[in-house]
Amino acid sequence: MMKYKPNQTRTYDGEGFKRRAACLCFRSEKEDEVLLVSSSRHPDQWIVPGGGVEPDEEPCGAAVREVYEEAGVRGKLGRLLGIFEHNQDRKHRTYVYTLIVTETLEDWEDSVNIGRKRKWFKVDEAIKVLQTHKPVHAEYLHRLTDTCSSTLGPANNGDAQQSRVMDNKVPHYVVCSTQDSDLFDR
Repeated sequence: MMKYKPNQTRTYDGEGFKRRAACLCFRSEKEDEVLLVSSSRHPDQWIVPGGGVEPDEEPCGAAVREVYEEAGVRGKLGRLLGIFEHNQDRKHRTYVYTLIVTETLEDWEDSVNIGRKRKWFKVDEAIKVLQTHKPVHAEYLHRLTDTCSSTLGPANNGDAQQSRVMDNKVPHYVVCSTQDSDLFDR
């Protein structure tokens, strides 16, 4: 299913979730420094680069494209960390990958068009920065060392975050759900 919006095509899966993709961009294979970008709506706040999957686009391709547009980097696509769901009003399903940065552009699409910035953070610092504005993005980083189980534990707001294995279309991926209503407000 597709929904058209000026300058944007939104795609949805069979369950009505908006299809999204993102990458945790690392400076090296140590995965100890991650690149965050400024939010387009809140330029003083940091987010993980990502966005909507276009029609006939695979999530891994969308993740690489979004990182190039939003962060101005290219690199080696790594593993899928998980598929994160947001089940409230917006119903997003985001495929989150790792990417080792091999090329950094001086000027890139979002830096020129909207003044987006990027900054390297140590992973623990990035988690703290993301907790206040984009808690689910902080969860992406927690996934680096954690394995998603039936209950990940309480979020900052006290809601439990549930996870489940997807249906037989992609049985080897893990889906993490969150109840935060502010997740993709960019």
